[in-house]
Formats: sequence, C-alpha cells, structure tokens
Amino acid sequence: MLLTISTTVRPATELGFLLHKHPDRVQEFGQSYGTARVFYPEASEERCTAALMLEVDPVALVRTRGRTSPDFSLSQYVNDRPYAASSLLAVAIGDVFRTARAGRCNARPELAAAALPLEITLPAMPCRGGADLARRLFEPLGWQVEARAVPLDEQFPEWGDSRYVRLELRGGVRLADALNHLYVLLPVLDDGKHYWIAPDEVDKLIRAGEGWLRGHPERGLITRRYLGRRPTLARTAFARLAELGDETEEALEPAVEEEPAPEPQQEPKAVPLNTLRREAVLAKLEELGAATVIDLGCGSGQLVGALLGRPRFTRVTGVDVSPLALAIAARKLKLDRMPDTKRARLTLFQGALTYTDKRFAGYDAAVLMEVIEHVDPPRLAALERVVFGHAKPAHVLVTTPNVEYNPRYEFLTGLRHNDHRFEWTRAEFTAWATRVAAEYGYRVAFAPVGEADPELGPPTQMGVFTHEH
Repeated sequence: MLLTISTTVRPATELGFLLHKHPDRVQEFGQSYGTARVFYPEASEERCTAALMLEVDPVALVRTRGRTSPDFSLSQYVNDRPYAASSLLAVAIGDVFRTARAGRCNARPELAAAALPLEITLPAMPCRGGADLARRLFEPLGWQVEARAVPLDEQFPEWGDSRYVRLELRGGVRLADALNHLYVLLPVLDDGKHYWIAPDEVDKLIRAGEGWLRGHPERGLITRRYLGRRPTLARTAFARLAELGDETEEALEPAVEEEPAPEPQQEPKAVPLNTLRREAVLAKLEELGAATVIDLGCGSGQLVGALLGRPRFTRVTGVDVSPLALAIAARKLKLDRMPDTKRARLTLFQGALTYTDKRFAGYDAAVLMEVIEHVDPPRLAALERVVFGHAKPAHVLVTTPNVEYNPRYEFLTGLRHNDHRFEWTRAEFTAWATRVAAEYGYRVAFAPVGEADPELGPPTQMGVFTHEH
C-alpha cells in the first residue's frame, strides 16, 4: 500500500525537514506485520514528493492478531491488507511520522506552523460509504477532494464499482494536521481496525483530533467508527473531553448514521462538566459582586464569552500564554464583528502567569479555571507571587481536578490530560489553598463542582479566595 505527500512550497525539499526524513535516503521501519519504507520519488526546489510504502506480511499479520479475533481460515491469509490503505497504514503513519504529527521541527519551526500547499494521493483505499463519504470527511477540513471509485473489473463495467476509491487531496494545510487527518480518517473510511481496540484508543482520538474534530459535521460518525462502534468507549471519550474543559464533548454528540441499530430508551443527556464548572464560576462571581474580571489562562475564551454575555461584568480580560489560543478565542468570540459597546468591555492579551505583569492588576476578581495543574510544581510559587502577591485582586477563584474522583472515569489511566503536571486530592488542594491564603492575606472557602460521589467527592474542586482588607 502506498501514500504520497507532495508540496510545491519553495524550496520544496524543506519537506524532508518537516517529516524528519532525508530525501537522499531510503529509510526502513520495521512493523509487527511488515516493513514501512520512506523514499522520495522526486526532490527538487520546485516540487518534492515523499512516499510511504507499507509492505505487509500476511503471515506476520495473522501471528500478531489477538486471541479473541475471529478465525476465518484462508481469509486470514488472502485479503486486501497488503494493498489497500487502512488502519495498517494509519499505524505506520503514527509510527514513522510521529514527530511530524506533533508539529515539531526545530530546524524549520515557522514552516511546521504554517499551512503548506500539499497534495496527498492514496491509490487504493477501502471506503465503506463510497467516494461521497470520503468527500464528506475531508472537504470540511480544507481539502479539495477527488475520490474516484475503483471498478470491480474494467473489462466488465456491468459488475459495478468495488468498495475501493482512489483518493487525491489538495489544499493549503499544516503538515501535522494533514497527517493527523489521515491517522484518524483512514480507519474510519475502512470502518475496521486490524488490531484490538483498547481503551487507549480514546486518548489517540483526542490527541489526533485536537483542533479539528470538534467542528467537523461528521464528528459523530468519525468518533463511533474510530472507536469500533463501542458505546462504552464513546461515552468515555465524551467524558474525557468534558474534563479537558473543551467544547468538543458537546460537538461530538453521536449523530444519526446510515442504517442505525435500534437503541434502548436513553436517559436525558447529562450536563457536561465543563459547563457545570463555568456556570459555578459565573454564579460565584455574581455572588461576590465582581464587576471587573480577568481570566488567567483563558484558552479558547469560553468563560470570557460567558462573562461578556452578562452586562453586569463591565470589564472582561482574557490572558493566555499561547498566541494560538488567543487567536482561536478571538475567532470564537467573533471579535471582528462584535458590537462596539461589547468590544469596549473586552481585552485579550498574551502573558505568562509566572512573571510579574502590571496588566494583571486592578480587577475585582481573577479566575484560574483548570490552570494550576498545567504548571510545573517548582513554578507554582512564582504563580502565587504574581497572582496573589502582585496583582492582588479582591477575589481569586481557582478550580482544579479532584484526583480522587478519577476512578469513576472508566478506562482512564493516569491523569485526565497529558499536559497535567499533577492532580491533587481534596486534602492536598485544601492544604495548598490554606497556605497561600495565609501567606498573602486572603481567607479561602471551598465549594464542590459537579455531582459529588459520597466517597470520592466532586470531580472538580473550587477554592474562593477573598482578600482581607
């Protein structure tokens, strides 16, 4: 099976830096089911093409199948796996282009972050749903899609088309995003995986779908197919996404797919935890009588948007260390079309919470919503000095996960997010908050967020600091 990636960015050979594969060499990567090779059929200043060719050993594939996999005798040895792009190729992409998928390139960081003119070709790809489904999946991601069904036999056109398509994609897309699109959507189009779908598939989907899956019109179909139509894993994915403080869990509600199976009567949909958390913070700010609020670590601007929607908050500021997060927030808030009266209440700027910044001062309340757990423990003291010692708002609201609640998330292993540096128990959070309050002249009260477990407590814990004037 073959995948080619071409670009005409000048000089085009920069593609080798982005893929971390030198154009002058053929490189081999052993897989449990065969061998993946990367080579460059063309490499000039004007155009460069990288090819990933995966040679599958059918016998090795059978030997690596799980004990629970069905045995269909000869079909285990005679099948389309050596020839058609599928989950096998997706796994090879994940392995061979791991660094490129993460968007890392120390040699050309500006190129790794930029949208490039790309052409991607897959000569044969199984597609349950036909060429139309391929277009529905890739076009919303910014691709021009040419998907042609492969006939069963060109000599006998009356036999009709096979389930395979030749797929060609063209567009201006960041290379890391393009690789992640393929990583997720190849097994979705095939509607099958060659390996056992374990709970860690939820983590893979969340990571690879970051930044594009949330707004995809076929998000429900993608999620169900990627997770092998396993409702438990799908529910876990939605819960995980809710925990990340992302809007994705709302956008990933399962949609009606072709030939749906009858389902039992379902309970009303639970309110996502990120919504409960945001509403709890808003309610507490109103209760405290705050009129000016700064959201420290505002991310994509969910809380900022909610604050702007309530006229009682006369001055709203969002701060984040990431320029990309601020750009996303500006887009989601429709900053370019915002009415002048609302725009006058809003400020967005980049800043690091571990460095003193006079712009942080002068607010009734500061919010650190799901922020402190992203800070390395040795840097927490710096954050404390900046927020509580220098900015000194009248009130500080801090929310953070309660690690004791984690066992209630089925299949969750480790922390709730791969960027969390720690997660605290209720006792650890209480001890930290009490110490900080005493050191900087605040008193602190605690409140649960989300439905509390009788033994493990709430999923999120909130500390409300009030300055002792």
